[in-house]
Order: sequence, then structure tokens, then C-alpha cells
Amino acid sequence: MRITGRLTTAVVGAALVLGCVSQPALSQASGKPDKTGKRVLVFSRTAGFRHDSIPEGIEAVKRLGEQGGFTVDATEDAKAFTPGHLKRYDAVVFLSTTGDVLDPAQQRAFEDYIRKGGGYVGVHAAADTEYDWEFYGGLAGAYFESHPEIQSARVDVEDRAHPATSELARTWERTDEWYNYRSDPRDRAHVLASLDESSYTGGTMHGDHPIAWCQNYRGGRAFYTGGGHTKESYAEPAFLRHLLGGIRWTIGDAQADCRPENGYRPLFDGTAGSLSGWKQAGPGSFALDEDGTLTSTGGMGLLWYAERTYQAYSLKLDWKMAGDDNSGVFVGFPPSDDPWSAVDNGYEIQIDATDEPDRTTGAVYGFQSADLKKRDRALNPPGEWNTYEIRVEGERLRIWLNGVQINDFTNTDPARSLRDGHLGIQNHGADDQVSFRDIRIKELPVEGH
Repeated sequence: MRITGRLTTAVVGAALVLGCVSQPALSQASGKPDKTGKRVLVFSRTAGFRHDSIPEGIEAVKRLGEQGGFTVDATEDAKAFTPGHLKRYDAVVFLSTTGDVLDPAQQRAFEDYIRKGGGYVGVHAAADTEYDWEFYGGLAGAYFESHPEIQSARVDVEDRAHPATSELARTWERTDEWYNYRSDPRDRAHVLASLDESSYTGGTMHGDHPIAWCQNYRGGRAFYTGGGHTKESYAEPAFLRHLLGGIRWTIGDAQADCRPENGYRPLFDGTAGSLSGWKQAGPGSFALDEDGTLTSTGGMGLLWYAERTYQAYSLKLDWKMAGDDNSGVFVGFPPSDDPWSAVDNGYEIQIDATDEPDRTTGAVYGFQSADLKKRDRALNPPGEWNTYEIRVEGERLRIWLNGVQINDFTNTDPARSLRDGHLGIQNHGADDQVSFRDIRIKELPVEGH
């Protein structure tokens, strides 16, 4: 039976007579049955400043639960933080909590919950919470420092594959109370969006101002967004999609690469100008739409980066299938206007989840299957974005899908070499529609140099 906040005196008395341990008061859960079996607890206790938007935030998360198919309970009772109670939930949303809200035993219970795979979602003043609890500071990613007055600012969306940001434009104009933080989380967490400090007054983070991020933290998942101060935020469709995407990733309903990402430079950043170094080989093409997405049409052809070759590198790119579609990423091939040259002389990292094991998503096409169990757990379905990391060092080729390593291949074919070559993306045919975003690269030390 679900306990709610409307316990009568008689019921409480009966529980005491029976020797039951009292349970934390929970507000009414979201009304529709959950589709996934997932459950989220919203915790909004305050021991400092109290945001008047908390009631709107709670109701918004309940509506998101109905939309996303997960059950939502809400409480301000720290007694919810026991091992037995927390294990009921796939994530705990700290909704504008402030100050010291948990005692040492409750902190230990929450730490254990995270280490066993639990999820944390921090909203706005969650960064203004538990300053003396080191574990929490690492989980949240950064502590609050100060804020200017509420005003409009421009948000630069850095990761457009994560479900919290995949539906946003590259820049997002919105009004909120914009926090400055005591430290920059970029080296520890994966930054999803940052503030353009030139677009508003009062930013103090010297031009690198993350405002939303995610991370895998000591066994669990953690997502934080600095938005959500105002009541209006919880009626704003874009912010609600952002928050829903963060919750979906945290509870494991969507996958994303939340490892820290630094030192990459763009090969394609969503602008027409960034395609100047690329060439189309063979029939078909890629169409560039207004939101910076390349989508394949026709083929079989290859859009390849002709400006230079690469030796040792980490290549990252975001991709999405429309349905049962086929495409691939080619590496290690010589320059040619014939797309079959890449097939015959390079290696293809496949995008197609329905073919034979050595020709399906994550495979080195025709040579080595991915670890299919890991691949299946990491893969988002058609219609959702995925991220590849393709790392080449010498003749070794490793593949990560949404942050999970799924393949480790070593070239032994004397007719091929991964040590120097071009990169490209395939447009497979008229019946295949695959989209790409944000192709970026980081060069690595070359063996023997």
C-alpha cells in the first residue's frame, strides 16, 4: 500500500499500536500506471532559502511521469532516505533543496543507493545543498556561488545527442535565475549546455559557464540542470523536455555518453561552412537542415573528409536512424572519388541493428561483431540519437556506443592499415535514412613519436 501525506490520527495510532515503523509522508503519485516499472522520488526539503516554484516543480515532474511512463512520489521528509525505502526508486530528484537536508545516517543510505546504481537528478538549488558533504558535492558536480537578477540569457547546447538536449536548437534563449558555481565541473562531468556570459550580466565564470551536465558517479547516474528557479520554467515546453530527457537518462530509459569530453575540435559543427573540407564520392548526398543535422539521401555514396588524413585519434559523432536503416562510418582509407575504395581499403563501423552480427551496429563490417549484449544495453532505438567514439591507435580500433565500449579490433590484414587514412560517413541507398550531428576529433599521440 502506498502511504500518502493524508494520514489520519487514527491510522497513525493504529500503526504505533501494531509496532510499525513510521514511513515518510509521500504526496499522491502520478495518476497513470507506469509503463516501464520505473519509479522516481521528488525530494524538496529546504533548510535555507525556499523557492516558491517548488509546488509547480513537483506537479511538473508528476506530469512528466505520466508522459514518460514512470511513477512519481514526492516528499519533504528526510525519513525517506533509508536503504529499504530508497531501493524502491530508480532516481531521486533533488528539487531546489537548500542547506543541510539529511543527517549522517540518511547520507550514508543515499551514498549506498548511488553506489548500487541509483540515480540523482539535481534541479537548480540542488547545487545550494549539503556543502559539508563531499560525496554530494561530487554527485551534484558543482556548488552554488552567487547569482544575478532574473534575466534572459543565451544557452549554448554543447551535446545534442543526450536526451536532455537532443530536441533543443544549438542556441537556446530563455529567462531564469542563472547560477554562478564555485568550480567548473567540466573536467569531472560531461557538459550538456553552457551559458554565453556575453548574453547577460552577472556571469562570473570567465567564459566557461556550464549550466547542465551529466556523469556516471561511483556506480550511479547523475544529471544536473541549473534552470528551474521560476514558476514559469515548469510551464515552458523546452525546459520540460530538457528535464524529462535528464530523468529518462538517469533512470536508464535512454542512453548517452556522459564521460567528460575535452580537447575535441569540430570537423562538422552543423554549419554549411564546416562542410568545406568534405567531398561527396559516388551517387546520392547528405542534406543539411536548419538545426545542423546531416541526413543521407540516395547512394551508395560516401561523404568523406578530404582536407587531411589522420593517424591516431578519437573520433566522436552523433547519429540517428529513422527506422530499419543502413549506414556506416569509414576510417583508414586512401583518397578517392570512388566510394568503393573506402569499402575495399578501409574499415566500416556499421550502423544497422538488424543484420548479421558482423554487419550490425557496432561491428567492424565483415570482420568483427560487437559485444552484442553490451551493444543492446547501450543502443537507443530508431528515432533517438546515439553517440559513437571510434578510437584508432596504431592498428587497434576500439568502439564506444553511448559511453560503453562494445568492440576492440586489431587489423592484421597486410593490404589495409589504420595508421593513416581519411574518415567518412556513408549514404547507403534510397531506402536508408540516417542522420548525423557534431562530428569532432581529438588527435592522440602517435606510436613511436
